Amino acid sequence: MTLREISERFEQAGIESPKNDATFILSHLFKISAAALLAERNRDFCSPELEAAVSRRCNREPLQYIIGVWSFMNEEYEVSPSCLIPRSDTELLCEALISGLPQGGRFIDLCTGSGCIAVSALAARPDATATAVELFPDTVKTAKRNAEKNGVANRMTFIQADVLKAPPACLTDRFDIIVSNPPYIRTAVLAELEPELTFEPSAALDGGEDGLIFYRKIVGDWSKLLSPGGKILLEIGYDQGDEIKDIAVAHGYECSLHLDAGGNVRVAELIPSL
Repeated sequence: MTLREISERFEQAGIESPKNDATFILSHLFKISAAALLAERNRDFCSPELEAAVSRRCNREPLQYIIGVWSFMNEEYEVSPSCLIPRSDTELLCEALISGLPQGGRFIDLCTGSGCIAVSALAARPDATATAVELFPDTVKTAKRNAEKNGVANRMTFIQADVLKAPPACLTDRFDIIVSNPPYIRTAVLAELEPELTFEPSAALDGGEDGLIFYRKIVGDWSKLLSPGGKILLEIGYDQGDEIKDIAVAHGYECSLHLDAGGNVRVAELIPSL
């Protein structure tokens, strides 16, 4: 199959960026750069692995799961259906974490998933340490491998726990920042999402009936882990700003909202009210 033939199959399958995805798969499988691939656009590639990868993508399985790795910030991450795929939108949250930590700061990452937020923050801040909390054992294993792969495992502690419950008794430390990209999609909306999202773990997407159950728990219960003067950083849905502000005020916090490159609300920053 040529690059053009694969792109055409992807286009017929309704994939949004058919040529880009075809280029990624060929580059990954045959260890050829995108530039070199364009120069050999009529080359006929053939292997069972390629056929399998193309079929999986035509079935709308995410490209990231097919190639098994994905970039976030300046690091590369192992990804699998055990965790949410790292997205560029979340880099705004990670950047706020990196810039908001004091020297020698400590933070806790709730619903860590692949570990991309905590790992990339630690990679950028060699003075910092982190605790990562995740419910599912396979996801914790993936996050640990990503920490090791990116050279920050010695500054990370992993705890398997449910963020929808009170912090476990073993958590006695206090943190300068609580950070989280929790599930925040309303349950009723999940069935309407693009086909690729059906391959991602629903538990990493489902924020309950109104999409806010994790925010209420984090701000209401987990905030007791903050050091004096600490703050909470949350990724939120583009239409959740007012509701997050209400939750913040109800628990004694001021809330400021940060916009992403597209002008959409993306990050909520909560600090204790004076």
